[in-house]
Amino acid sequence: MLGWGFPPNVTGGLDTAVGELYEQFTSDEEVTVELVLPAEYAPADRPGIHGVETGDGDIVTRIGQLSETFVDHAADADLIHTHDWFGYNPGSRAQSEHGVPWVTTFHSLSSDRNAEPPDRERRTERRVVNRSDHLIAVSDYTARKLRREYEGEAAVIHNGFPRVEPSDRDVKAELGIDGPMLFFVGRHTDQKGIEYLLYALSELRRDDVTLVVGGTGHLTAQLRKFAELAGVADRTEFVGFVPEAELPDYYASADLFVSPSRSEPFGITVVEALSAGTRVVSTECGAAEVLPDDCLISVDRDSTSIAAGIERGLAAEGPVEYEERGWEAVADDHRAFYEAVLDEEDPHAALEG
Repeated sequence: MLGWGFPPNVTGGLDTAVGELYEQFTSDEEVTVELVLPAEYAPADRPGIHGVETGDGDIVTRIGQLSETFVDHAADADLIHTHDWFGYNPGSRAQSEHGVPWVTTFHSLSSDRNAEPPDRERRTERRVVNRSDHLIAVSDYTARKLRREYEGEAAVIHNGFPRVEPSDRDVKAELGIDGPMLFFVGRHTDQKGIEYLLYALSELRRDDVTLVVGGTGHLTAQLRKFAELAGVADRTEFVGFVPEAELPDYYASADLFVSPSRSEPFGITVVEALSAGTRVVSTECGAAEVLPDDCLISVDRDSTSIAAGIERGLAAEGPVEYEERGWEAVADDHRAFYEAVLDEEDPHAALEG
């Protein structure tokens, strides 16, 4: 398997999913995983994890540095498993040199992450779809996009629900927030729709609400300026990168977690917030497919709808009830998928069964 990050050194939901799968399979009698990662993210002294120095180049150059090690380990593999577009070079080389089945999981598409997707990523995604023997998507939402954009047919294996454990820390008090606290965390990119949330704050019928924005990205400075233009800079706290160990307390301290994404193929932050006992306002996300209909306060991708959702959320009472999807179930689905591939059976049917 090829990954990029590994908990606690994660760059997104893909890294969490790969890490959780590895943990599930470390004690599995049927599946043994050899995981290739960049050395800066690879934990030390874990069986089957191989860190590779990737240098300081761009991501394509760094992925190229992973390829040789990945291809070497694939020589003894029954199956290779990569993720998203960055798996193309290592996956296609291993498939070609060793003749082993190649499975690709799509956690998101370039069109999810970018308002104007780079042509290189789009071309590479199409090559991955065309060359992979089998495709997995983390949600029906993503499977539909794969079919629409690349004519790819993917089986759906939803992610599991990470559980976070808050301490007694009161982030809200530390930040000096007296009224309700909204929380968002994620990369500051077009995908996350943060400008919708900032403008929604200006449309609320109450002025005692503070928005705490976690994370960083290439749009951070622009978002700060947007908050000023929208007249909500005094009610917005940009707290920067939030270490994974501190996230549970941010979730638990908030009155609402808000996910205003333009596109959210799954939404691990959504289920993390729920696990901390915090109600969630969210645009369409893949996680909603495995949650009760009334679990999330669903909103459209516009500021007026988000503002109305926030007001509904702040007025709501009582706990949110849902059944967690454990990573054991995710591993079971992958095991069934792998077995069907190796037995030359239909893996889609294996999951449906």
